[in-house]
Amino acid sequence: MNIRTLQHFLALAENLHFGRASDISNISISALSRNIRQLEDSLEVTLFNRDNRTVKLTEEGEKFLKYAREALSQWQIIQNELGESSDELRGEISLYCSVTASYSILFELLNRFRTDFPGIEIKLHTGDPEHAIARVLAGNEEISIAAHPRTLPKGVVFKPITVSPLVFIAPREQLNPEVPIMTPDSTIVWSSVPMVLSETGIARNRVDAWFRDMQIKPRIYAQVEGYEAIVSMVSLGLGIGVVPKIVLDNSPLAERIQILDVSPALDAFNIGSFTLKRNLKNPLVDAFWKVIQ
Repeated sequence: MNIRTLQHFLALAENLHFGRASDISNISISALSRNIRQLEDSLEVTLFNRDNRTVKLTEEGEKFLKYAREALSQWQIIQNELGESSDELRGEISLYCSVTASYSILFELLNRFRTDFPGIEIKLHTGDPEHAIARVLAGNEEISIAAHPRTLPKGVVFKPITVSPLVFIAPREQLNPEVPIMTPDSTIVWSSVPMVLSETGIARNRVDAWFRDMQIKPRIYAQVEGYEAIVSMVSLGLGIGVVPKIVLDNSPLAERIQILDVSPALDAFNIGSFTLKRNLKNPLVDAFWKVIQ
């Protein structure tokens, strides 16, 4: 086993597709398949279940995935320690954030980071920000960007980047007689309004608390994953939604949406970066962490 074999394993484990993994690894599909099979032979276990259509990690593969990530992280640390005579850090770190954060927050960060550390490669994965901390805890990524929850899991550290209000949004034009374009003026009206809300997460918890405090039983029209989907559904007149304002500011549908003046206001999102405290021992992670202002 060698570092390149671990890198090939990680490429396949993260993409679960031989074609994409071979492109990332810059080797042929047959060579990648051969390397994975040799790795499985040396470990005497099956790491992937694969057929003509799907590739999935086995239980043993999930265990080995944690080892592979930790081993590569330690390899990068010792590489940079042994090469301290060089002024340039080299290696790779992985990052997770929402699509909105990738161009509203990460764009500026990466511009500064690439200028200061051109030898460090960023692997970016995007998805629902509600998974951001879990992915760092699981070792899927070294760093993630999302809103600060009520409490942080043990071992996770946070660095603030920006604050975004959490706002109620409605369609700008009356597309559905059941969906008002003005702020509901009574609990009775609020109870009749179709709501489009996050399925889970920080925003949903705060909205649920708001309705409880107002003694309103909301009419839930849809529960969705991802704030961009909420904006889309509201723009179609399907209901009133709740999203961080930063999502609306960067949405191509912003002109079809209006922010409602709702009192009391929801607590704003404190958006920032998360990592495990132990990850900061990695000079590559520490370098990115210090770029955040």
